[in-house]
Amino acid sequence: MTKSEFKTFLQAVPKAELHLHLEAVLTLNGIKKLYKNKFGKEITKQEQKELFSYNDLNGFIQSFLKIQGMYSSVEDFRIVFDELEKYLVKNGITYAEVFFAPTAFLKLGFKYQDMINIFHEKISKIKEKRGITIKLLMDVSRTFGLENAMNNYKLLKQFPCEDIIGIGLGGAESKGPAKDFAPVFELAKKEGFHTVVHAGEDVGPQSIWDSINLLSAERIGHGVTAIQDEKLLSELQKSGLPIEICITSNTFTKKIVQKAKEHPVRTFFDKGIAVNINTDDPVFFKTTLLDEYWICYKNLNFTMNEIKELVKNSFRHSFMNDKSKKDSIKAIDESWKL
Repeated sequence: MTKSEFKTFLQAVPKAELHLHLEAVLTLNGIKKLYKNKFGKEITKQEQKELFSYNDLNGFIQSFLKIQGMYSSVEDFRIVFDELEKYLVKNGITYAEVFFAPTAFLKLGFKYQDMINIFHEKISKIKEKRGITIKLLMDVSRTFGLENAMNNYKLLKQFPCEDIIGIGLGGAESKGPAKDFAPVFELAKKEGFHTVVHAGEDVGPQSIWDSINLLSAERIGHGVTAIQDEKLLSELQKSGLPIEICITSNTFTKKIVQKAKEHPVRTFFDKGIAVNINTDDPVFFKTTLLDEYWICYKNLNFTMNEIKELVKNSFRHSFMNDKSKKDSIKAIDESWKL
């Protein structure tokens, strides 16, 4: 099967994406709109080049923060959600759990309630227009420390929004150990929110252990360094704790994975560990969800039946209710016509 044939086939199959950052769906066109709104002029080609010139995780995070700094008002989130809608449709995604990180915008003086009002409006319109369900996970952010993370969580509690179903921990893993954020995650878990953690992306397996034991993570984002710890692999296999796999993203950081064909997702899958496929930051890493599945097929020797299981896992590992999961898996079977 050619890449074009593969992507055409898979686009028509309903899919979920569980590890996707909101700002990372912005195309260059969307970034140009934000820049012009902010500065009243066109972004130069040199600025565009510098924005996407990075070769490690910290460099990427700095570019991510630069783009967040281009927002001039909460109204700019309308541009972002329009871009998100296009991305989801293009990839045949019918359900998405999307990270949003409020810290940078709060520092710009945006009001949290104004942000989530627009989020709810746009999510509702996408659901009505496209039939796509979007849920949000607040990235409380390890980048700015525990106090900031707790303040973010307090806003989540102060201004309830039905679209926000849990919290996540993203940012530079080496600068904010998972264990430092246990108080926030303990509180969120106690108060009924879902919990997911970026761990084992560019720090060793202890970060994953801490996310499990101290943060009660319901899913692990990335988790690639689990390959270094046989005991952890055994624990993941027994517990069924899902790992959100982001192949191109992990290949870019080159901490563990140098080439896509070396990614441990093949080993994880063969050992019976629960894995699902995601992009992380599609625009920043020049990928799409369809591309990530193609990598599984072309570079990691997943059969089409195994690809089908990965697609089903995207719903199984989601925070959808059981009936919605069953309906989505049935829809996969009905559309899977090779």
